[in-house]
Amino acid sequence: MSQTLDNPNAAGANASVPRTSDAGATAAPAAGDYGVATSVADVQNQVNEMQAFFETGVTLPVAFRLRQLRRLQDYLVAHEREALDALRADLGKSAFEAYATELGLVYDEIRLYLKKLRRWARPRRVPTSLAHFPSTSTVYPRPYGVAAVLSPWNYPLQLSLVPLVDAIGAGNCVALKPSKASPHTSAFLRTLCRELFDPRYVYCWRGSSEMNDWLLQVEFDKILFTGSPRVGKEIMAAAAQNLTSVTLELGGKSPVLIAADADIRRAGQRIAWGKCLNAGQTCVGPDYVLVHEDVADQFVEELEAWVHKYYGADVLASPDYPRMINQRHYDMVCKLIDERPEGTRIAFGGGRNADTLQIEPTAVTGVTIDDPLMSQEIFGPALPIITWRDLDEALAIVRSIKHPLACYVFSQSRDFQQRILRAVRCGGATINDVVIHASSNRMGFGGVQNSGIGAYHGKVGFDAFTHYQSTMRKSTLIETGIRNPPFDESKLKLLKLFMPGR
Repeated sequence: MSQTLDNPNAAGANASVPRTSDAGATAAPAAGDYGVATSVADVQNQVNEMQAFFETGVTLPVAFRLRQLRRLQDYLVAHEREALDALRADLGKSAFEAYATELGLVYDEIRLYLKKLRRWARPRRVPTSLAHFPSTSTVYPRPYGVAAVLSPWNYPLQLSLVPLVDAIGAGNCVALKPSKASPHTSAFLRTLCRELFDPRYVYCWRGSSEMNDWLLQVEFDKILFTGSPRVGKEIMAAAAQNLTSVTLELGGKSPVLIAADADIRRAGQRIAWGKCLNAGQTCVGPDYVLVHEDVADQFVEELEAWVHKYYGADVLASPDYPRMINQRHYDMVCKLIDERPEGTRIAFGGGRNADTLQIEPTAVTGVTIDDPLMSQEIFGPALPIITWRDLDEALAIVRSIKHPLACYVFSQSRDFQQRILRAVRCGGATINDVVIHASSNRMGFGGVQNSGIGAYHGKVGFDAFTHYQSTMRKSTLIETGIRNPPFDESKLKLLKLFMPGR
């Protein structure tokens, strides 16, 4: 094995491989052709080229990986306005919200990798049992190979580029497929990849009605998918045909539990922010509220007050309030709001603008577990509110909806907080706030069972795109003979010294 392949911190690469220029691809395809596939054969041919490129070893040196991450960082800084404009065009996001929830998180991920990658990629010596004396044991972080990153439309920049950073940092080639539902941001991503990277190293496909099916017919070494549980099951079934490792970031109805002792003003302030973020199109957004009946009216009043403090008397006229991604999604959320059973009422909101695809933040009270608003993840600015007096009854509602991606608890009592965290099996949680746990790249972000498999962000993201190769090196100078037949009582006693029962 060459030094480059054996040592991921080596500065060079296989000398026989044409080195990719820091200016971009060695032979960048024309803009009109880039990312276009007309059949599964086109996809397979592209992946074959990427596999061959990976096998040269050029992506393995940490110096190469760091160079690509710095170039990505520089490109984003230089084209920041284009990225923010694309997010505004797709989702109506203000520049502040787009930077805070998308571009800024990508910058954070890159900075962490620039600081920590050399340490993460270093081979690690581990102890070896005396039974194998004389030998040494080392764990080598190895990239999988060609990783597919299949990203959604709701945070189309962040959920494409954060896993791209993780995969590049781990030494992989990356096949990126952003959503066709966010066309402006997807076009920006294709331009970024075409201008920055050799197409054998990082390639970005244009979405089409057939593209998802074609991608699932091709063998990748790793797949990271962000989207719905329904499609996640299809991804997993396809990956199982080749036993491909998957990381699935899925959805789920994320509950908010509010105790009678909670700071209700702060709860209203923070839940209003989290529910209106991206017009409710957030996978970890608060999907429904379980509030103690003694503080329910006060909570609804605070929630409404904070919505209008944020966006004014006419929310739909605010330049800071986003919109639904498309007509289909707009119609679906409107239908959930409008088809309410008897006994429920709109506490505030309910307005919409069909021309701009905006829906007012809408609180619905009198909701039960059987109502349509509780039948699926809403993914919009409607918030069902259920009151409780007995906590066991509230927890029974949460448990009836499998494995939420997130859980939020508002209470001043540590005992109450811990009881909820122990009782609710969820991907992650925040106490006395919402959403923010997903923004930390010092913790892994992921779901559990129905809300996802695996996690990423920061070091956990490096791990997601890395195979840890355990290697034992045995000396040829000595052979103890203990393990070799014929066996007798003395050998068994000696073995028990090396491998004692207690």
